[in-house]
Amino acid sequence: MVFLIAGASSGIGAATARQAADAGHQVVLAARSADKLEALASETGGRAIPTDLTDYGQVERLVEQAGRIDVVFANAGVGFPRGFTEGDPEEAKRVVLTNVYGIYATIRATASALRESKGHLVITSSIAGRRALKGSLYSATKFAVTGMAEAARQDFNGTGVRTTLISPGMVETPGFRHDLEETLTAEDIARAVMFAVAQPPHVDINEIMVRPTAQDS
Repeated sequence: MVFLIAGASSGIGAATARQAADAGHQVVLAARSADKLEALASETGGRAIPTDLTDYGQVERLVEQAGRIDVVFANAGVGFPRGFTEGDPEEAKRVVLTNVYGIYATIRATASALRESKGHLVITSSIAGRRALKGSLYSATKFAVTGMAEAARQDFNGTGVRTTLISPGMVETPGFRHDLEETLTAEDIARAVMFAVAQPPHVDINEIMVRPTAQDS
C-alpha cells in the first residue's frame, strides 16, 4: 500500500512515516524541507518529493509522481503566537495558508486517487479545533480543519473512501511548547493514525481524540 504523508519532515509526520514503513507500507514523503525529507526517505525506504503544500500546482505534481495512493495523511500545520496583537501579520497569512488551504489542497488533489483505490484520508487537527484558545489564530485554523474533515467524510460517503480526523492534545513536537510535565510524543499520535488505518475496510473511525493523561482540558 502507498502511504502519502503531506507534512512529513518532522514531528507527527516523520513518526508516522517510520511506523507506516515498519508496517510494510510504501511511504511517499512531502514537505518543504528537502534535506529532512531525503534523510527520512533513506531511513524508511520511501520516496521524498519536496512540496510546498500551499502551491496547488506543486501538490498536483506530488500526486502525479506518487501514482497509486492508498492512504493520505494530511498533516501539514504550523503554530503562531497567541494574542491578536502578537506575531507578524504576514506570518499569520502563512499559518492560514498552511493549516487550512494546505489541507484543502491535499484533499482536492488526492480525491480521485483515493476514490480509485477506495483508500483512506487521515487529517491532523487538534483539541484546539474543538475548544477555542484565548487569542489563538492557530486554534481558529484547527476549527476549520475539524469542519473540513467532516465535510470531506460526507463528500466521500458511498465511494468506499474512509476519513479519520486525529485531534491530539498536548504533543511535544517542533515549534510547540507546553507547560505540562509529561506530554504526548509524536510516536503516540502515529500509533493512533496506524490504528485507524489498520481497521478492515467496512470500519471507518471518523475521529480520534488523544490527550496526555495529565491534561485537564
